[in-house]
Amino acid sequence: MKKNTILFLSFLLISSLIIFNSGGEIMAEDFSLKIGIMPAVDSAPILLAHEKGYYKEENLDMQIDIYTNAVNRQSALQTGELDGAMTDLIAFVNNVHNGFPIKITTSTDGSFPFLVKKGFEEKEKIDIGMMEISVSNFLTEQFLSDQYDLNKIYISAIPARLEMVKSGKLDMAIIPEPLASMGELAGLEKRVYKNQYDFTPEAMIFTEKAIENNSEAISRFHKAYNKAVREIQKDDSLARDVLIKELKLKPEIKELISLPEYKLARVPSESYLNRVINWVEDKQNIEVEVSYQQMIEGKFVEND
Repeated sequence: MKKNTILFLSFLLISSLIIFNSGGEIMAEDFSLKIGIMPAVDSAPILLAHEKGYYKEENLDMQIDIYTNAVNRQSALQTGELDGAMTDLIAFVNNVHNGFPIKITTSTDGSFPFLVKKGFEEKEKIDIGMMEISVSNFLTEQFLSDQYDLNKIYISAIPARLEMVKSGKLDMAIIPEPLASMGELAGLEKRVYKNQYDFTPEAMIFTEKAIENNSEAISRFHKAYNKAVREIQKDDSLARDVLIKELKLKPEIKELISLPEYKLARVPSESYLNRVINWVEDKQNIEVEVSYQQMIEGKFVEND
């Protein structure tokens, strides 16, 4: 009996050493996630967390795929290839309206400057390039509707927008960073407008299936994300360097990039999300019958 007791206690001791690290966190199980991001400044904390090993510190195997085409990223998300993705709120609202089961787990922080040809002469009515049902249209109205009479020219491809500004066929175009700085490097003038809200229309979303089945991994992702944000808040050159390295940008744009104010993980307010919903409803003549609570999963940001 004594021998059996000793064996049992030894088993418990070994098990506790395997299961718990010095901080008392469960470490026996490996967690994994696969996400898709876009080549935008929003991605800096996500990429930096990977470079710094913050996901590994959280015992999280993180696969990050960079998409240059939002349609391909969306397809990968809908077919279950991805657990989550970085997206804009215009696309998100349309997705949930069409029944795709996804939720916002944190806002992200984007930057959307406007480019004009150097020597541009101010005028009341301008021809401005953007996508039609998009964050670029939404933000153009936010930043410029009280300054100009906007003649919106819908051009999906960003390189085409840049070329039309260079050639004078457009007066202005809205271009996300860091691509806007590539245009500035090529000789265009960049204009950055101050955001009057605490959010930009950008977010990190996860499928409801991933939230239900992989909640702990998503929680660890947000913890690593916040670690990276805190580092960038101390030294924004970390964001600049990781963007240039991972997105394969020209090093010359490092100091040109207009970075946002990176904030810790938080979900958009109901009033801000309703503002986006109202805009989508107006532009597309639809009624979005999905509540704020159905669009948001706030448990990953409440107890960081």
